[in-house]
Amino acid sequence: MTEPKKSKTVVGYDDRTFEEEMKYLEQIDEVCWRIKKGFVPNMRVEGRVFVNEALKKLMFEELEQHSKAHGTGGFLPAVKQVANVAAMPGIVGHSVGLPDIHAGYGFAIGNMGAFDMDDPEAVVSPGGVGFDINCGVRLLRTNLDVADVEPVKEQIAQSLFDHIPVGVGSKGVVPMTAKDLDEALEMGMDWSLREGYAWAEDKEHCEEYGRMLQADASKVSARAKKRGLPQLGTLGAGNHYAEIQVVEKIYDKHAASKMGINRTGQICVMIHSGSRGLGHQVATDALQAMSRAMDRDGIEVNDRQLACAKIQSEEGQNYLKAMAAAANYAWVNRSTMTFLCRQAFAKQFNTTPDDLDMHVIYDVSHNIAKVEKHMVDGELKTLLVHRKGSTRAFPPHHPLIPVDYQMIGQPVLVGGTMGTCSYVLTGTDKGFVETFGSTCHGAGRAWSRAKSRRTLDYHDVLKKLEKKGIAIRVASPKLVQEEAPESYKDVTEVVNTCHVAGVSKKAVKLVPIAVIKG
Repeated sequence: MTEPKKSKTVVGYDDRTFEEEMKYLEQIDEVCWRIKKGFVPNMRVEGRVFVNEALKKLMFEELEQHSKAHGTGGFLPAVKQVANVAAMPGIVGHSVGLPDIHAGYGFAIGNMGAFDMDDPEAVVSPGGVGFDINCGVRLLRTNLDVADVEPVKEQIAQSLFDHIPVGVGSKGVVPMTAKDLDEALEMGMDWSLREGYAWAEDKEHCEEYGRMLQADASKVSARAKKRGLPQLGTLGAGNHYAEIQVVEKIYDKHAASKMGINRTGQICVMIHSGSRGLGHQVATDALQAMSRAMDRDGIEVNDRQLACAKIQSEEGQNYLKAMAAAANYAWVNRSTMTFLCRQAFAKQFNTTPDDLDMHVIYDVSHNIAKVEKHMVDGELKTLLVHRKGSTRAFPPHHPLIPVDYQMIGQPVLVGGTMGTCSYVLTGTDKGFVETFGSTCHGAGRAWSRAKSRRTLDYHDVLKKLEKKGIAIRVASPKLVQEEAPESYKDVTEVVNTCHVAGVSKKAVKLVPIAVIKG
């Protein structure tokens, strides 16, 4: 995700003092705050933000600094961005900020907004999906224990680093023609399955079964395809990673056992990546087209970064078809890296991936817009749910989750920062009602990338990881300070907030023993 450009809201609302701003924010319960109408102009619904005491401090500090600067000299506070989304045409329920919320382009990262598909004025916004379309997380289990891997973790880390292309501009190892790419964009994981890069059961444990059917490769620009063609099967840079993790704690034994996690010390592999340059270009192309459509259709929003188009317009439909194709690309990308991970482990242990039980537990998306059915004011509605830096978290018995997870709810994978813990959660009935089945996606930035580079020394960051006994392989060492734990909120605080709020439930905690980064 690129750093957001500076933005401004409607004149007059930036002249309020911090104390005046706080009159529009009301604590509902231990971890939920209400954003009242009037906090920004034209709010159609209220906002809701989930933060505990520790995370609340960061959110209010950001708002206070913005108030003192009278809305100049920086990015919009995340809480203002949540409110601006609440002012968009066609929104229903609430604009929701999850605990990992931080400033983004248009929508905050960690923001969910749902729009009524039957409302002719309702909009779709690329800023509500993000530039890295279907950035997401995949978790593989193994039948290995930490005692099996610890003595050879350096060798496996090196093997993964050798197998998976990483870093800015990295190129994939999958032979691809333009025709192959078009097929992958439309077929998603079905392409991976056909080409031998995925197992049939991988699809079952993936959102949308790894394929959005509305994808149309012809709606993806030639420039986007040119960027995507050499990058399939690559990790990329930024906050993307592949980690070898150890199960440290099991909170819900029944849920964990359904996922094939049955003991502490068990080894898993987590892959965090997205649609690379292709997804970024799809978003850029759509923002330009929608900016023109807004002028034509007279659509007004509080922030030009919230460029949008009516869902049923040509621009809206073109974006949704191209976004679906980029999402399919991301699933193929993660499938290809899964194949490479399986090969690396099989080679190290001189066996087969199948004998190592390297099955996909689940694959979640956290930058995507999806058509879903939800209850709104007692009526079943078809909604376009934008989740940006937010993970779908459907409850037990929902028809769109795999058969083997029907009794426990959808697994939610929450990746930590470099060297910190990660979590597996499950969706809840309460979350389905209150957040349209959405929960957190990670730790969420506390510092900007620029501040991280100014404040931290990459040598110190790498030494700290070594002291923790974590094997690390990094393509761009000088960028690691951007991803240091100090640059992020505490992922445990984020997960605990969602657990207390009841929008998701803790199942498993994992800690890394090897990290591969771009």
